[in-house]
Amino acid sequence: MRIVVALGGNALLRRGEPMTIDNQRHNVRRAAAALAELAGRHQLVVTHGNGPQVGLLALQAQAYAEVAPYPLDVLDAATEGIIGYLIEAELLNEMPPGASCASLLTRVEVDADDPAFLTPSKAIGPGYDRDTMLRLKVEKGWAFVEEATGHWRRVVASPLPRRILPIDIIRRLMEAGVVVICAGGGGIPTVRGVGGRLEGVEAVIDKDHAAGLLAARLDADALLLLTDVAAVYDGWGGPAPRPLGPVTPGELASRTFDPASMGSKVSAACEFVLSRGGVAGIGALEDACRVLEGQAGTLIRA
Repeated sequence: MRIVVALGGNALLRRGEPMTIDNQRHNVRRAAAALAELAGRHQLVVTHGNGPQVGLLALQAQAYAEVAPYPLDVLDAATEGIIGYLIEAELLNEMPPGASCASLLTRVEVDADDPAFLTPSKAIGPGYDRDTMLRLKVEKGWAFVEEATGHWRRVVASPLPRRILPIDIIRRLMEAGVVVICAGGGGIPTVRGVGGRLEGVEAVIDKDHAAGLLAARLDADALLLLTDVAAVYDGWGGPAPRPLGPVTPGELASRTFDPASMGSKVSAACEFVLSRGGVAGIGALEDACRVLEGQAGTLIRA
């Protein structure tokens, strides 16, 4: 089978863990063991989250005032390199001698007129007090949201991905037997400007929908969205949440999920299943093979 695996940010850095490189290496090593088992049986493309890592780079940039902070497209490229390197190194250690793996910086085009640019909603970077927030709002034109009393964070647009720009390169590598790591964090956000010129933009692409688009464009048989939650739960946050096993997109459409977390995964999975007719699985990283076989997690079929 041809499979796209999306590793959630929490699958690479557990909740509450300090963002040390040792912790990230440990978690990537755990992910590589699960991925190597899949790669031994199937064609595999891997994508990943990058939220915590982008946040760390933003904090580090804030500590050095001599240079203006780098824009988000550059930070996305940097984190794709960092995380891709870690995954590639550990995955090759788990795979048989002679196996091939490559990390690819991936520009993803979004529409310049996407409504998301009018209503920024994705919180990024460090928290600010009110005075600092007001100063940055004037100096940089940033939008902010008050996440807690007196605690403000910058928000940016989260447009939908439209085109995976190096899709032909990804396909050729995959067909040559290379495990490709790409489109990390939703990819590097890019818009087409005057004269068709492609330029980076201050935005965060929804990584789950980017994974779904990647799977659809590669004609994948399966999309696996792996995180630190065992399955999709009906009634999550209530007194008796119930894990969902095999379901259809129609059955999921009758339920409500948090759009900031599980909702985007469910939406991306259902879109892929309805457009491709394949299967999509949502579950825990360590259960990757069992999720694909319908023995763990939530497997979505048309």
